[in-house]
Amino acid sequence: MKILNVTMSIDEMRGGGTAERTVQISKALSNIDCDCRILALDIGITNEVKEKLKNISLILLKCINKRFYIPSFSLKIIKKAVKDSDFIHLMGHWTLINAIVFYYIQKYKKPYSACPAGALQIYGRSKLLKNFYNLIIGNKIIRNASKCIAITEKERSDFYSYGVSNNQIISIPNGINIEDYKYDDNNIFKKKFNITKKIILFLGRLNHIKGPDILLSAFIDLKEKLKDYQLLMIGPDEGMLNAMKNKVKDSNSLDDVIFTGYVGGIEKSMAYHAADFVVIPSRQEAMSIVVLEAGITGTPVVITDQCGFDEIENVDGGVVVTATIEGVKAGMEALFVDTDKLVEKGKNLKQFCKKHYTWNASALKYQKIHNEFIQ
Repeated sequence: MKILNVTMSIDEMRGGGTAERTVQISKALSNIDCDCRILALDIGITNEVKEKLKNISLILLKCINKRFYIPSFSLKIIKKAVKDSDFIHLMGHWTLINAIVFYYIQKYKKPYSACPAGALQIYGRSKLLKNFYNLIIGNKIIRNASKCIAITEKERSDFYSYGVSNNQIISIPNGINIEDYKYDDNNIFKKKFNITKKIILFLGRLNHIKGPDILLSAFIDLKEKLKDYQLLMIGPDEGMLNAMKNKVKDSNSLDDVIFTGYVGGIEKSMAYHAADFVVIPSRQEAMSIVVLEAGITGTPVVITDQCGFDEIENVDGGVVVTATIEGVKAGMEALFVDTDKLVEKGKNLKQFCKKHYTWNASALKYQKIHNEFIQ
């Protein structure tokens, strides 16, 4: 069975959760004897990612525009990749690579799934361009999919507005690979980034949708109560860094807020283990992988009600708040005031993630889709 996973990027820095999902699902499918390949843009792929995918065939296209992730029009390569596949998975939504692949999917009548990973709602910049994309091809990609994959049950409603029926949708959540998060040398990590206090951790792109400005404002407002903490903000800049640094400077918080840029691999694992708790202040998200990463290291979280993970409160693994400064402030106060329970909450979240969210379990659900459509 030949499976083709299509995504804009498998670069963890640029591709975020979509890249991580593509990499991990491909590995998990390969482990259950699927002949799995990835079609993506050849940008920023680290040796670490290549090592993770050493048993996966990579079909990489040159990128001629990094702002809009426009691939070189290597139509022969794309045509062959689709023609030689039994089933295609399209990750993300607003990408030219998906549109080109979809043309050949139709041409060769291949079954395929669409997993937008929370991207269907038109949010943020380029609204006009996104509406145009949907008008020309986006709506058709979603409506005609053999299966639409929702990362959470909540995401089902996003598909309804595209004319997708409920029986066409299957929920396959994000997962976690426990082995990737076993590195926990906190002393090395803290020394590298000059951390001298307890850590409140943000990990994600410095992008409006991820809400780092919400967290920064909340932290500054509470800095008198948080004298024992430093705010560690890990992630690549997507246009917000300068304004955030200026805010830190104006508030006299230069020693209390640390911006590291992108951190991955072993150091990312160390960051989670070193943190006292993680804050995920997203304005919109299908299902936060950061919750799972924090959870598997036993680190409690404050998340917004836009992260697709409200159930963490039911297992007492953290706090769910509104995506506002006041909401995040309330969440942080709830955790740092009750520090004796932080370890307990972390243990609860770890147990919950190990039981319900692994990539191997998700891969079996993908395999069920293949068996349904491949004779």
